[in-house]
Amino acid sequence: MALRTLSTLGPLAGKRVIVRADLNVPLKDAVITDDGRVRATLPTLNALINQGARVIVCSHLGRPDGAPDPKYSLEPVAQRLSELLGKPVAFARDTVGESAQEAVAALEDGDVAVIENLRFNPGETAKDDAARRAFAQELAALGDVLVSDGFGVVHRKQASVYDLAEILPSAAGFLIEKEVDVLDRLTENPERPYTVVLGGSKVSDKLGVIAHLLPRADKILVGGGMLFTFLAAQGYKVGKSLLEVDQIDTVKGYIADAAERGVELILPVDAVMASAFAADADHVVAPADALEDTAFGADGLGLDIGPQTAELFAAAIRSSTTVFWNGPMGVFEMPAFAAGTKAVAKALTAVDGLSVVGGGDSAAAVRQLGFTDDQFGHISTGGGASLEFLEGKKLPGLEVLGWQ
Repeated sequence: MALRTLSTLGPLAGKRVIVRADLNVPLKDAVITDDGRVRATLPTLNALINQGARVIVCSHLGRPDGAPDPKYSLEPVAQRLSELLGKPVAFARDTVGESAQEAVAALEDGDVAVIENLRFNPGETAKDDAARRAFAQELAALGDVLVSDGFGVVHRKQASVYDLAEILPSAAGFLIEKEVDVLDRLTENPERPYTVVLGGSKVSDKLGVIAHLLPRADKILVGGGMLFTFLAAQGYKVGKSLLEVDQIDTVKGYIADAAERGVELILPVDAVMASAFAADADHVVAPADALEDTAFGADGLGLDIGPQTAELFAAAIRSSTTVFWNGPMGVFEMPAFAAGTKAVAKALTAVDGLSVVGGGDSAAAVRQLGFTDDQFGHISTGGGASLEFLEGKKLPGLEVLGWQ
C-alpha cells in the first residue's frame, strides 16, 4: 500500500487539523541554535493555512520524562514559527488541558496554535498500550484530522505518532512524503555509481545499515570514531582511539563480504591523532598503519580523518551519481578536527545527482560548517528514522499511514 498523503483527506477548510511535527530543535538559554526542523514544517503548514484549516501543531522537545520542565518548553519554537509564517501563532501552556482547549476553541480558519511539549505527559511515550491510547484519545478530542509530518519520530510507537493516526483520519504531510520518496530511492534501484558514507562514533550504531546497504552500494566509505574498529580489524594499532573490541569480528565479516560482492570499501589511509580530547590539544597527522608512531605513542587518540583520506573520500563522492551520508568524520565541533567532515560536505555539494545528508549530527555539522540546505539534494530531519528505514526495518509511524 502507498502512503496516504494530504490529498486523501479531502477539503480541510474549517477543519481542526492536528499536525504532528518534529520541532525537537537544539536550544541554548531558550534560544534556538538550529531552526532547520522548524523550517522543514513550513510547506505543510502553509498548504493547510491556505486551505483555511485551523492548524494545531504538536511536537516533543528533548526528554522531560513525562512531566513539565520549563527548559523543554516549546514556547521559543512557537515564537520562531510565528516569525517564519509571518503571522501570529497562539501558544497553549499545556498539552490537552484547559489552555490547549481554549487555544483550539479560539482558532479561526487559517489560524495556527502550538500546544506544549507532548512529552510533558507520560502517556506520549508510555510502553503500556492502554496509557498511550488514553493520551491519544485526549489529543484526538482537539482535532478532526491528523497530518503526520514529524519524520524524526516515525520509528517510535508513541501516542501522537501511532495511536492518534489510528483514531483520527490521518495522512502524511509533505515532509514525510519527501523523506520517504528520497529514502526509497536510496534502497530501490538507486542511480549508479551509488556511494554510502558512514561516520559517527560507533560501529554498533551502524551495523544494520551496513548489512542492508552492502548488497546495494557500489562504494562504502568509513570515517568517524567507527573507523578505528575497522583499522583494528585490519590488524592496525589505534592508540586510545574509540574502539569497539566486541565488534572487530563483525567488521572483519563486512570487509570480507564487501570484497566478495565487489563493493569498494574505502577505509582511511591517515588520521589526525591528538594528545587529548580537547579543542586545543596537540595533534599530528599519522598514516593508518602507524597511528602509534607519533609523539603521543599509544596514548594518542584519533579525532578526525586525515587530509589524504579526505581527498580520497571527496574524489569517490564527486564521481558518484547517488550519495548517502550519515555521521561526521571527526569531532567537527572542535575546529582543529572539523576538516574531514567539511571536505565530505563540500564534495556532496558537487554531486551531479542525488546527495542526501542523513539527519542528526550530519545535518548539524553541515549547517555549523557554513553550508546551506539548498546545496544538497536532501537533508533528512530524522537521523535515527532514516537509518532504520535504510536498514529495512518496519517503522510504525509510516505503517499506520499505509506505507508497506
